[in-house]
Amino acid sequence: MRGQAHTLEATVAALLLLTSLIFALQMTAVTPLSASTSSQHIENQQQAVGQGVLATAARTDSLKPAVLYWNNSTREFHGANEDLGYYTSAPPNNTFGGMLERSFNDEGIAYNVYLRFQNLDGESITRRYVYNGVPSDNAVTATRTITLVDSDPLYDEDGVPTATRLRTENVTYPIPDTGDNLHNTVRVEVVAWRI
Repeated sequence: MRGQAHTLEATVAALLLLTSLIFALQMTAVTPLSASTSSQHIENQQQAVGQGVLATAARTDSLKPAVLYWNNSTREFHGANEDLGYYTSAPPNNTFGGMLERSFNDEGIAYNVYLRFQNLDGESITRRYVYNGVPSDNAVTATRTITLVDSDPLYDEDGVPTATRLRTENVTYPIPDTGDNLHNTVRVEVVAWRI
């Protein structure tokens, strides 16, 4: 009788342990996109790549020309989607666009590039420069700020400075002049995520 009681007690304890284990596993969903050390490492790596692209573009003097890569007569960035006014299928055909392509497209990483600046009323405006879709929850952001001055030229399709300056009377450039000699401050933001 005593042996049967111990066996029954052991069976009930095992069932309780198994039930609590099953319950605990059902409460936590583990998916490939769950936060983990490896996914955090990938996000840190993508952010470092974004910061590196922006820093290299600034150091090689190709970031500001990319922001000024504007067609004054068509009122859009050179080669941008005509209906939308920004790049969708490929980055711009300039040095900065080449850096984006080598760093992100070739690695299977999606990205958006935004230009953030203030309008004449001091409101913050965001303009799409490159847009590849809605970022996932694990997207990372890298930023770099540049200063535009009135004497900065617009750049033609070949990346050559034109005679048109930001202070020119008939300029159609979308980032407004907010100061005397300082035209505006632009924060270039790269948002990247794994596809």
